[in-house]
Amino acid sequence: MDTQAQPFTRRALSKSCGSKGTRLSVDHLPPPLAGGPSDKGVAGSSSSLAVPPRPARREGPPSDAEKVREKFSKLLLGEDMSGTGKGVTSALALSNAITNLAASVFGEQRRLQPMADDQKSRWKKEVDWLLSVADHIVEFVPSQQVAENGTSVEIMITQQRQDLQMNIPALRKLDAMLLEYLDSFAGKQEFWYASKDAGGPGKGSTPRQDDKWWLPTVRVPPDGLSVAYSKWLQNQKDLVAQVLKAAMAINANVLMEMEVPESYTESLPKNGKSTLGDSVYRLITDDHFDPGELLRSVDSSDEHSIVDLKNRIEASAVIWQKKMTHNKDSKLPWGHSHEKRGMFEGRAENVLLLIKHRFPGIAQSALDISKIQCNKDVGLAILESYSRTLESLAFTVMSRIEDVLSADLAARDLRNTESMRIAASLTSDDTDKVVSDAKAEVEKTGRMEPVSPALADFVGPKLTKISPVATKRFSYLENLGGTRSPIARH
Repeated sequence: MDTQAQPFTRRALSKSCGSKGTRLSVDHLPPPLAGGPSDKGVAGSSSSLAVPPRPARREGPPSDAEKVREKFSKLLLGEDMSGTGKGVTSALALSNAITNLAASVFGEQRRLQPMADDQKSRWKKEVDWLLSVADHIVEFVPSQQVAENGTSVEIMITQQRQDLQMNIPALRKLDAMLLEYLDSFAGKQEFWYASKDAGGPGKGSTPRQDDKWWLPTVRVPPDGLSVAYSKWLQNQKDLVAQVLKAAMAINANVLMEMEVPESYTESLPKNGKSTLGDSVYRLITDDHFDPGELLRSVDSSDEHSIVDLKNRIEASAVIWQKKMTHNKDSKLPWGHSHEKRGMFEGRAENVLLLIKHRFPGIAQSALDISKIQCNKDVGLAILESYSRTLESLAFTVMSRIEDVLSADLAARDLRNTESMRIAASLTSDDTDKVVSDAKAEVEKTGRMEPVSPALADFVGPKLTKISPVATKRFSYLENLGGTRSPIARH
């Protein structure tokens, strides 16, 4: 009975829980943790059995080190935080990180004013984190090293890749210039913004167009901007346009360095004519090629039409280039068309360049998107995304300046329209009164000057055309000399 009365916890362990041939008793096990089921009803537990408390979490915003750790862990996982291996390539993840950062910082830049200090500091800090990856993209270059005995030995050293070494400092300079141009609009300006719900348009305001309904309305004084301020604003626009051209050139060169994905090439038809269509193909292959006429054949006000034309021209250029490369050394009967294909490809490249400069704000083409998504070169991904974000910011700033200049032009046109309306409302009686007043003024001052200059100086720009005032009436007979009667008219 005494054996059966022993508690279950005091039984010896089985052979599966201990070593073979020995019996392990629970007496040799370490004591249970405090607060466990065996401590129920036991008072005054020892302090040595207490679980050490966890360190308290840091309150407040995360530190920069935590942000960097989180950002780069996401990049290493290819934006797949689940760890299932379904993430994108490192190049695309880094490209998306730069693009998303620019969208979150510059996406709310709806007014022509300096950036907020917190947004500016965030942009500078986080873009430095992402660009620091380029410091570790190196290549071997030959160098000279002097040995201990004085002889010169040629060795290989590592340095940053040449394209990154040239373009990243240039892009940083363009970035600083754009922020500086935005800072120049600090303080009191001659224009202001009114929200879209701020009553009627009033004088000097520009009603927001349908394609920019989300932007605030620009307002200027009723007489428009001053001449000096208008010239300064135009100068700022020209400076931003230069930054835009530089960013576009770098982005275009980087996209040209990227390989055309096979998935894009396989989706194209076999000839360029079926891609372009009869009308566009006829314009490109004509003996007298005019790229301006080709652009006039599409609706320039519709962005989808322009992007569709760009997609078709890029596809045809890829097809012609592929055929030229494939048939380079072949002795086929149609080999004489090799030079023509090269000429057609050059014309297509000229049209694409013209589209890019004439419509800088259009969406990316299918070829550009395919190159970015399939690219595996991290260095090219950094250059492409950084230049594209600066290109977008420069275009945004230039558009905001154009909005102010358009509002100024609208205010001046409104003032000229009112002046013409006042001049047109003057009747002949008003004109006679002005003439009589002018004559009286001339007689009063004793000046023997003709009436016309004094009238023009008195009336000013309000009179554009004065109805004829006859001070002496001539009859029809006097014009004929009174020699004969006029012939009857039927």
